[in-house]
Amino acid sequence: MKNLTYLFLFLCNLSISLAQEKGLHKDFVYIKEQIPNIKLDIRYAGSNNFIGKPVNAYYKPVGILTKVATEALKNAQDDLMQEGYCLKIFDAYRPQTAVNHFIEWARHPKDTLTKNKFYPEIAKKDLFQLGYIASKSGHSRGSTVDLTIIDMNTGKELDMGSKYDFFGDISHHNTNKINKEQKANRLLLKRIMLKNGFRPYSEEWWHYTLRNEPYPETYFDFPVQ
Repeated sequence: MKNLTYLFLFLCNLSISLAQEKGLHKDFVYIKEQIPNIKLDIRYAGSNNFIGKPVNAYYKPVGILTKVATEALKNAQDDLMQEGYCLKIFDAYRPQTAVNHFIEWARHPKDTLTKNKFYPEIAKKDLFQLGYIASKSGHSRGSTVDLTIIDMNTGKELDMGSKYDFFGDISHHNTNKINKEQKANRLLLKRIMLKNGFRPYSEEWWHYTLRNEPYPETYFDFPVQ
């Protein structure tokens, strides 16, 4: 047992050392290395997102969070797995460079490549005012995560009533536009995340931030790679 403990500590230290070599802040880790059974679908590293192309500073589809947020997320994953489900991550730490890319995108009103899919009822110019995009994102502080739930057996996402990053009332927690099953699925995610120290964002059912985040005033800008 003692040897296994030493091995675990060695592997953890090795993981952290490798992460630092890739430019991570010392208090950040790769989610998948700490929670191997979690699923990743990092949308901003590809084109399936609201700007329709890879976002600046997302060089690889990996998820990064602060150590403490990752520990809390692991507890949430463990709780959910006892009920036959698993977490899927869409986004975690987000560099300020990526946020700046969103700002630049918003300045071009004719660039509406994904409007029908992600914001069909909202004018692009209103996305900032309505709180869907911000010039400073909680994600850049390293303890905010966008996620959903999948069935462990099928890998299928639970029906939450709207897709990830859909900008509209139907994505709000208090919406009356979803059915009982969709509401129950959202409440399951909310219950698990609240239990493990995360708080929700009223406008987006997928968005949760660690309550006692270690860097509440710091916006980081190292790349996702």
